[in-house]
Amino acid sequence: MSGRPHLAPLGSDTVPRRPPGGRRPRLRAWSELLRLPALFTVPGDALAGAAATGARPTPRTLLAICSSLCLYEAGMALNDWADRAEDAVERPHRPLPSGRVRPGAALAAAGALTAAGLALAARAGRPALTVAVPLAATVWAYDLTLKRTAAGPLAMATARGLDLLLGATATTGSPRRALPSALALSTHTLAVTAVSRRETQGGSSSAPLAALAVTGVLAGSLSRRRAHAPVSSNGAGTHPARASTAAGTAPPPDAGGTVVGTAPPPDVRDTADVRDTAAHALHAALTAVYAATAARPLFHAVLNPSPPLTQRAVGAGIRAMIPLQAALAARSGAATTAVLTAALAPAARKFARRVSVT
Repeated sequence: MSGRPHLAPLGSDTVPRRPPGGRRPRLRAWSELLRLPALFTVPGDALAGAAATGARPTPRTLLAICSSLCLYEAGMALNDWADRAEDAVERPHRPLPSGRVRPGAALAAAGALTAAGLALAARAGRPALTVAVPLAATVWAYDLTLKRTAAGPLAMATARGLDLLLGATATTGSPRRALPSALALSTHTLAVTAVSRRETQGGSSSAPLAALAVTGVLAGSLSRRRAHAPVSSNGAGTHPARASTAAGTAPPPDAGGTVVGTAPPPDVRDTADVRDTAAHALHAALTAVYAATAARPLFHAVLNPSPPLTQRAVGAGIRAMIPLQAALAARSGAATTAVLTAALAPAARKFARRVSVT
């Protein structure tokens, strides 16, 4: 879950304050308010959480994704409502200070989206609701109070971690196995949010440098710690002998007393080796994409911490969440989930050219 880092594009003082008429401009204003391109960074939270549990996504996982999307958009609308006075001075082009969206409408949208998100989580089960409630509370606390304090980045990181745990809990009823993945995503979010706090002023390379170090540590951690592929509920892809050995029991003997299934046939071993090699290559590639997406703009911001380069680093850090989510899913052995998550990145990049994600 990511709130809006402050951003003031060049030329914002030329934007007319009087809202133009027509349906299309109103849709454009709401897409800016809700940062619609940033929505592509949300589904991967729940998918990575489900993958970390070793279970396949279920209809409850889909409910968790929809709940996350609603709570994310609630945070976006509430963020601009809370910042409307500040934006009137520093960002008059934004939908609320420009008059294209009424403050009351933004607040009402935040409340309605929060209610919808909690209702969807409740449909996914009581365990999911127990995660969604503190997630929603963190979003509101961040937008109304915490983002102006030193606890702001930590609150944002907590929200993203809870979002991943929501997917895990909705899928299996327990978030425990997803805690390492949630910690990785929270750490990345913490670093990006810290950089965003100075993106309109610039002038400091300390935050981009720290975020660059965090990116390197996370990429190295993902490379070294690759979890074993989970065993699916129907035992697909696991040889009986291997499953028996993993369970600590011996395979049953045949009628003549000879133990059968002590080793898989050569063709099964070869197929398993090919799959393992492909999974390792996918995991390594996604980790590299994450590192490259986040690190290069951060490096430029370290060398020249001007507002434009700092803003670019923040935008890249937000987009880097998608390959990070995909890499976390691949590390858990969920190759299909990883590929589906990674496929969201091109769409996010395309729509971000039209509407800012920050």
